[in-house]
Amino acid sequence: MLATVLLATACSAGPSPAATADSANVIVAVGAENQYANVISQIGGKYVQATAVESNPNTDPHTFEASPSVASAIGRAQLIVQNGVGYDAFMNKIEGATPNPARKVIIVQSLLGLPDSTPNPHLWYKPSTMPAVAKALAGDLSALQPAHAAYFRARQRAFDRSLRPWYRAIAQFRTAFPGTPVATTEPVGDYMLQAAGTRNLTPFSFQSDIMNGVDPAPQDVALQDSFFSGHKVKAFVYNQQVTDSLTQSFLGAARRYGIPVVGVYETMPAHYDYQSWMLAEVQALRRAVTSRISTEKL
Repeated sequence: MLATVLLATACSAGPSPAATADSANVIVAVGAENQYANVISQIGGKYVQATAVESNPNTDPHTFEASPSVASAIGRAQLIVQNGVGYDAFMNKIEGATPNPARKVIIVQSLLGLPDSTPNPHLWYKPSTMPAVAKALAGDLSALQPAHAAYFRARQRAFDRSLRPWYRAIAQFRTAFPGTPVATTEPVGDYMLQAAGTRNLTPFSFQSDIMNGVDPAPQDVALQDSFFSGHKVKAFVYNQQVTDSLTQSFLGAARRYGIPVVGVYETMPAHYDYQSWMLAEVQALRRAVTSRISTEKL
């Protein structure tokens, strides 16, 4: 069964050796994506050793194959955070192959009460997601180590406060530039774009096709092209991790027609924590709209 599980496809790089921390003193935790692992670390602090399964921002997150080290890290984990909505379904298979009744598993989809039919799985761009994750983490970590419950709750409150600059940047953009027209390749940053009050002209059918590796309808391709040639959008929000000849042709068109590009990611880029990453994306969007400056890569 485990051999079958290891063929499951998902997104990014394997866990680091840090997951071998002594679980008698430190809670061993795994985040399916490194943004979740980062938040685990922020809430757990010195009492948690968090490892990310998906962590490489320079790879296509849909071409990763789980390795024995991934299965081993998940098998040892006392706490797991995964996205759900089918995005990291490989986690369920490995967890099933390495059962542990005491293991705490936070599925963000379930935490937010979202159905399996939720069309956009990139939940970490939704401003309400990580406070809910942080609260759940503080609860589960406290259950695992009751003596440190006050510590975990204090760190949760600090985390919530640290999100305020991001929320302010979103609100300021929404107020200053309501209805700003943008184009996208796929719905990676759509939740944040919606919160910022932008108007995404790219049909969701097109975004979904790109996300799922399906050739978009010719009329959708032509429509997307017209956004650039007709200067109908103020920014092009481009997924840096899933690219092909079609998305690269749109990137070329945006550059050719002077449409500023904002790069977004499915896993957190290096040198960021979750909060600074999200804030950087909003700041890049604002630079694109106000100064026509591209931020293709963070």
